[in-house]
Amino acid sequence: MGIGVEPALLNDSDLMRELNNLYETRMDALRHASDHALAEHTRRTAELEAEYIRRNPAREIDPERLREGARARGQ
Repeated sequence: MGIGVEPALLNDSDLMRELNNLYETRMDALRHASDHALAEHTRRTAELEAEYIRRNPAREIDPERLREGARARGQ
């Protein structure tokens, strides 16, 4: 069982706030948290990111972030 509000119940602003908080605390969790706490951080991040993607299926994709963009940079 997860901890935190079900992502689908968060409004867009709260979802973004939660994601930002997780991103800000990631390095600290990686370096200093117990294995369980790090796994929970990872699980919650994935859960919230999946909700963001569900809500924004047509989000803007930067061509530089695609495999073809990376290949073009390497030439």
